[in-house]
Amino acid sequence: MTFILVLYYSRHGATAEMARQIARGVEQAGLEARLRTVPAVSSDCEASAPPIPDSGPPYVTHDDLRECAGLALGSPTRFGNMASALKYFLDGTSGLWLSGALAGKPAGVFTSTSSLHGGQESTLLSMMLPLLHHGMLLLGLPYSAEDLLHTRSGGTPYGPSHLAGPASDLPVSEEEQRLCQALGQRLAQTARSLEPSSNQGPISS
Repeated sequence: MTFILVLYYSRHGATAEMARQIARGVEQAGLEARLRTVPAVSSDCEASAPPIPDSGPPYVTHDDLRECAGLALGSPTRFGNMASALKYFLDGTSGLWLSGALAGKPAGVFTSTSSLHGGQESTLLSMMLPLLHHGMLLLGLPYSAEDLLHTRSGGTPYGPSHLAGPASDLPVSEEEQRLCQALGQRLAQTARSLEPSSNQGPISS
């Protein structure tokens, strides 16, 4: 079954909710969405996380990336950059890079910040960099997604974003939900269009 991997790190739940909305968009477009997360990074050199999270989706594996038809990558912003937990995982994917396992697959990014100008766009750009090195095909949000023109919370052409507020407790707005779903739909539609045709015959010279 062709699936889109929705991989994220979330501390207060907002990025996780965005991931669920993206997964909904993927499924609306007729593909399976596979939600996965990464463990937190600790400054304690002896700290370790259990192999299965206490709640939420399982931790991602390299096989999830190798087998996916497309990727949505999400993180809260950390000083205008992706969270260390997500970067730590991506830093360990050199084997996938060497084999070209992700090359040619569509990908998109999403983020959440406490303040409206808290580095949403730079965080999205920071997540794009390793995906470009992997040879992935980056998808943003076109302005045909009309909520980009009207939202007063999150939303960028680089990918969906969310304004969580100073206490990180603002719900994902209706506009933000629709933009997340739009990215999921776009990823799924692009992945399907890139699938080799099963009935395509040999090319004649």
